[in-house]
Amino acid sequence: MNFRTIDQIDLRGKRVFMRVDFNVPLDKETGRTITSDTRIRMALPTARAILEQGASLVLASHLGRPKGQPNPRMSLAPVSERLSELLGRPIGQAHDCVGAEAEAMAGGLGPGDVLLLENLRFHAEEEANDGEFSRQLAALADVYVNDAFGAAHRAHASTVGVAALLPVRAAGLLMQRELEYLSMATSAPKHPYVAIIGGAKISGKIDVIRNLLTIADKVLIGGAMTYTFLQAQGVGVGASLVEEEKLDLAADLLVHSGDRIMLPTDHVVAEQFSADAVTRTVQGAVPDGWMGLDIGPESTAAYEQIIGTSQMIVWNGPMGVFELAPFAHGTISVARAVERASAHAVSIVGGGDSERAIRAAGVGEKITHVSTGGGASLEFLGGKTLPGVAALA
Repeated sequence: MNFRTIDQIDLRGKRVFMRVDFNVPLDKETGRTITSDTRIRMALPTARAILEQGASLVLASHLGRPKGQPNPRMSLAPVSERLSELLGRPIGQAHDCVGAEAEAMAGGLGPGDVLLLENLRFHAEEEANDGEFSRQLAALADVYVNDAFGAAHRAHASTVGVAALLPVRAAGLLMQRELEYLSMATSAPKHPYVAIIGGAKISGKIDVIRNLLTIADKVLIGGAMTYTFLQAQGVGVGASLVEEEKLDLAADLLVHSGDRIMLPTDHVVAEQFSADAVTRTVQGAVPDGWMGLDIGPESTAAYEQIIGTSQMIVWNGPMGVFELAPFAHGTISVARAVERASAHAVSIVGGGDSERAIRAAGVGEKITHVSTGGGASLEFLGGKTLPGVAALA
């Protein structure tokens, strides 16, 4: 990979601008309580490694979607408090990410000091990758480190603009780990290699399916996208979700995949989308008026068998509506199959719903690598170059 890592540069006495992903969930009532600090914890190894080298840290992140305007409910103040607890040291917090106060606070940092800037997206210039805004951010530090893989697919000021202005730049430990494992999945996979692709729509995962069909031995399909593929084959799907405009694409993918794409042969169906719905398991076609909401037991067993004999596993997207108990069995079973296979295989799980699914199954710690970036991992697995990664070269 064409970039340096933090162990390859001398950081002693330097001030480091570190792009992190502190886009943590906050409680909806007050917007002040962090409901999961996982993303903060994921940044700690890189932060500690930089501080141990005798550097100071300027941390920058977005939180939520404030649409380019300050929003107190999306302030990073709660993050500052939790970060201070986790690092065991005081954290300075600027009231903005640019301007006189931020510059003065950054300029006053000594070795071991940490400053957290306010939400980058309080300025529309961040997402626009504005040159002047990038210059103001770059003026706060000597070295650029990106550890926010979850934002690496965005060409924003903090992921691209600042990197171009600072002469020394590197990937953080989390970014390094993400790229090492995802590169393994796309460039140097072990075989047999199975990709498990689920979720609602083909449209969001076209590039991933196409790219992995050229690499993986099997692509197992689940989730609502199943029914677009089945309708493209002329199989009845009842009231299941179908992307009508993607039927030709689905048919084309099936034709050119040989036998590498595997679709569910049975389905858990219901007439309504609810936790107390009456369910049935059906083979083949879905009856009129019913909708497919999970893969059935026959398909689950077949998928488990393939997963169990694989040496590399990539999983992105649930097998059904796992948030509702009647339709969670397929997803939970696949998660546990991936966990068992991880004893001998490299297993990589994409972020977003897939991450939540493995947490729900209680198997997160046993998976080889759980990506922190849903959109970024999808684009990488789809063969795209991530702007935030390219900027580190």
